[in-house]
Amino acid sequence: MSDRTIEALLREERTFPPPASFQRSAVMGDKQIYDTAARDLEGFWARAAEELHWFKKWDKVLDWKLPYAKWFVGGQTNISYNCIDRHVAGGRRTKAAIIWEGEPGDQRVLTYGDLRREVSKFANVLKQLGVRRGDRVAIYLPMIPELPIAMLACARIGAAHNVVFGGFSAEALRDRINDAQAKVLITADGGWRRGNIVPLKRNVDEALTGTPTIENVVVVKRVGEAAPIHIKEGRDHWWHRLMAEASPVCEAVPLDSEEMLYLLYTSGTTGKPKGIIHTTGGYMVGTYQTMKWIFDLAPDDVFWCTADIGWVTGHSYIVYGPLANGATTVMYEGTADYPDKDRNWAIVEKYGVSIIYTAPTAIRTFMKWGTEFPAKRDLSSLRLLGTVGEPINPEAWIWYHQYIGGGRCPVVDTWWQTETGMILITPLPALTTLKPGSATHPFPGVGAEIFNEQGQPVKANEGGYLVLTRPWPAMLRGIYRDPDRYVKQYWSRFPGVYFTGDGAKRDADGYFWLLGRVDDVINVSGHRIGTYEVESALVDNPAVAEAAVIGVTHDIKGQAIAAFVTLKEGQKPGPQMVEMLKEHVVKKIGALARPEQILFAGELPKTRSGKIMRRLLRDVAEGRVLGDTTTLADPAVVETLKARYEEEAG
Repeated sequence: MSDRTIEALLREERTFPPPASFQRSAVMGDKQIYDTAARDLEGFWARAAEELHWFKKWDKVLDWKLPYAKWFVGGQTNISYNCIDRHVAGGRRTKAAIIWEGEPGDQRVLTYGDLRREVSKFANVLKQLGVRRGDRVAIYLPMIPELPIAMLACARIGAAHNVVFGGFSAEALRDRINDAQAKVLITADGGWRRGNIVPLKRNVDEALTGTPTIENVVVVKRVGEAAPIHIKEGRDHWWHRLMAEASPVCEAVPLDSEEMLYLLYTSGTTGKPKGIIHTTGGYMVGTYQTMKWIFDLAPDDVFWCTADIGWVTGHSYIVYGPLANGATTVMYEGTADYPDKDRNWAIVEKYGVSIIYTAPTAIRTFMKWGTEFPAKRDLSSLRLLGTVGEPINPEAWIWYHQYIGGGRCPVVDTWWQTETGMILITPLPALTTLKPGSATHPFPGVGAEIFNEQGQPVKANEGGYLVLTRPWPAMLRGIYRDPDRYVKQYWSRFPGVYFTGDGAKRDADGYFWLLGRVDDVINVSGHRIGTYEVESALVDNPAVAEAAVIGVTHDIKGQAIAAFVTLKEGQKPGPQMVEMLKEHVVKKIGALARPEQILFAGELPKTRSGKIMRRLLRDVAEGRVLGDTTTLADPAVVETLKARYEEEAG
């Protein structure tokens, strides 16, 4: 970024020291831990690993042959054993492991004893269906308990799971099954979303017209008579019937630390989705330790990550991280606005949730709805708030802290990726003075730097490319069946370091500020402007609930800034509002960042995990045919936006 652009970045001067309550009783309150981890990386991670169960201890902590790392080499363990059996043996048999709430209001609690029984039974079902160690199993389920049960059952017998988000289309499902060469598919007749049925089995039937490796399909009865389905004789099997005949005893298989635990597909900037490989031992240790320290996990905490398990956040911080720690983790099937806009806060109140981990886009939506909805509920059980998925605007951070956390709860703003497997940049709540909008510092033992175009570290307050300079346990082990793409995508931009694809700056205090993907940078008359900084300026205005900014082609400037803005309740769109918002951006950043266009939208196109689809906004603004909309929560939103944009543009 240009010096002028960096100087114009929002200056956030508010700070929030750790509350005394956290400092008195913190799981991690040792200020020297960063230096300790930096001096002895392998010893640091070995101490974390020693808190978990190993059938055979490792011979070597780290084998690093760039760009491939192996962790706990020679060790044998099983993450399913560590997430379940270890706690049953340690006296937590009757403790709630998973608290589940369905969208219609049905609920279920699985203790650690229940979980061991159900996971063992389904592991036996998989073996009966011919699944063997090293096979891949595709999972296409709604947010119901059978989803983590299926994952843990695969891990128990050494089969790699590939969870496909329930919002993906039949075609997307087929592509992932075929790339993974999955042997068995686990699905449901349907799922509930805003009172409607998501037709999962119908999508499966369409997908399986071209999936030669699938031998069997297991179907969970979720919606029943509300959506009758076709069962193909010999291929499709009801979950409940198979489980009724299965033995509740299945010992966890000792697995090599580097055996594949799962594949998870993530979109690239170009080409087909990438099958990210995560292995057993290092991933287990990384998610265990980050969960424990970042969320200051206490034995009586009730933890709720609002993500979908179809994304890596759900893998690491709904399933594996919480359960490896013996915590109680909450799952919710539906949306935050059904049947009313206080549903999330009703769940917090009902189950006494003490830690909540959600996305900035959700927080901005809550802001738009107003404070009356959280005010209707008792949120006093909350003691820690977390954010994940994208950089959080300072004003959204403040709103979250004030209206959800009551001004008493630290906010851990976390940065990581599907590829990293675990959180890498984050506060530690008893040690870190918080700055709204900053993910603060790398987790102990994590090496992060910001490079310029020439691969040199930038000075304070200069923007650049975020890179990782040391291996970490949960790092990806490659792209499935495409090693060349792995090297090219992550290790070729700057020799010897991992290229994250994200932009960042570090302030004079050493705090990291994430600026979004580097392809979300707009070049206006030679000035590189991050979409995040313009979005932050817009959301800083009290009339704005949410904003998404993109670059559009401009004959003179090369690119110009276009902003799609959602206003708060009671605010009126129109020419006066447009001019006021443009001037607000100029005031916050400078004239070079003045949006060329502002379009008001009732809703922005988002995936079901809550991420704004800026790619589709670019298609709208450039007048192109809309790209793939299968991952959108509501495809009609972008069609409405396209029609309105074309009308206003003439």
